[in-house]
Amino acid sequence: MCHQIQFLFLFCFLFLNSNAQNKELPKDYLSKEFHKGRREQLRKIMPAKSVSVFFTNPVRNRANDVDFHFHQDPNFYYLTGYREPNSVLIIFKNDQKIQGELINEIIFVQEKDAFAEMWNGKRLGIEGVNKELGFNYVYNGFEFIDAKIDFSNFDHILVSPFENDVRDTDNEADLYDLIATFKQQISINLTQSKKQNFDKNQAKFRKTIDTKTFQSLMASLREIKTKEELLLIKKAVEISAIGQIEIMKAMHPAMSELEIQGVHEFVYKKYGAEYEGYPSIVGAGNNGCILHYVDNIKPVVGDGSLVLMDLGAEYHGYTADVTRTIPANGKFTVEQKLIYDLVFKAQEAGIVSMKIGNNFNHPNQITRTIINNGLVELGIINSQDEDHLYYPHGSSHHIGLDVHDASNFGPFEENMVITVEPGIYITEGSNCDKKWWGIAVRIEDDIWITKNGPINLSAMAPRTSEDIEKTMLLPSALDAFILPKLDEGF
Repeated sequence: MCHQIQFLFLFCFLFLNSNAQNKELPKDYLSKEFHKGRREQLRKIMPAKSVSVFFTNPVRNRANDVDFHFHQDPNFYYLTGYREPNSVLIIFKNDQKIQGELINEIIFVQEKDAFAEMWNGKRLGIEGVNKELGFNYVYNGFEFIDAKIDFSNFDHILVSPFENDVRDTDNEADLYDLIATFKQQISINLTQSKKQNFDKNQAKFRKTIDTKTFQSLMASLREIKTKEELLLIKKAVEISAIGQIEIMKAMHPAMSELEIQGVHEFVYKKYGAEYEGYPSIVGAGNNGCILHYVDNIKPVVGDGSLVLMDLGAEYHGYTADVTRTIPANGKFTVEQKLIYDLVFKAQEAGIVSMKIGNNFNHPNQITRTIINNGLVELGIINSQDEDHLYYPHGSSHHIGLDVHDASNFGPFEENMVITVEPGIYITEGSNCDKKWWGIAVRIEDDIWITKNGPINLSAMAPRTSEDIEKTMLLPSALDAFILPKLDEGF
């Protein structure tokens, strides 16, 4: 009787939870038609006699028995819409006869499990993937072991390099076992199914496994955004810009870096962005000179400091990347304004250069020339050609499902979305006048390349030094927020 009650409870839980989740999900996810269309486009550009194999991201452990929230592999999500782990997708260039049927794609997913779903949420399972994601040939992950796909039939096995650490678990169909099965299958197919000597088969194995073509093909698809993608990117960027505006209004010198981060990330959640697209960077004073500073633990940003804020909301998988640098007390010093305005001048020129057909490195060359000339005029460097680390990074990268999105870095094309982010970082102890020390400025915007010229998607967030100062005079909803003093001991 006890087992019957437990089964009935699980059945009711899953039935009710399934119905509730279907009704309550956001309505603006990418459509199953989008993902199907992306698979069709990939199939068109795959080489003759090829197969593409995609694995989900691993589940990553945070500590002990607690895992990080699962984040899907961008390529896998792009082609499927599937947001669960422990799965493999196989796309064939041409129809293959498998178990008596001609198919051009097959997906193996984690199976339904009533008890696991009670703890960790609904799984789509075979029926859900068929109905909601539009796959005709769906199997449970453990069936991949017996699928016996003959990979020796293909001249190219397109697959991503296996660079992630993957844990083995008690689940016999986890990612570890799926990858192990794949490696075993291709090894058997390529070394034992042909009557050739071992060395020749090893050479065929190395030639057949093609990671470079895999990465190039996926980049060629993902670097050009569809209308559906552009809508999600625009939403992510605008949410991020609102975060920048709200902290400009709320900023005061007694704030901590962590508090500033929290305001941004609250705005993200307020407007429906599920995550941050990357670890938030909030660097006050000299911390702003650390390009990927993510500790954000300085307790007081301090009067007279600049605060560099590089943050981006992730909305339904697509991430923004927006940076603003503002004075903690609302007013740039003379030196801060000179550096800020120089970076802004460089960025403006870089954005103007983002026209269809121009080389990807064009904005970087333009911004670097302007910044170097400006640093000479300010007496910070001696000549335009002087080697220095005041601008140590490139100006641009694609954004999308990754903050540094997949790209082949060719000429600009319509519907690419690319950042322009020049910066100047003068660390304490630099070989220049001490008045410049600790000044770090980066301005970053997300630019949509169109046939009518570049469009700044993040222009909503004030960019000029004058507009920033004006915005910082506006009242903030956080002005009335009273933080009680916490006990410092017992």
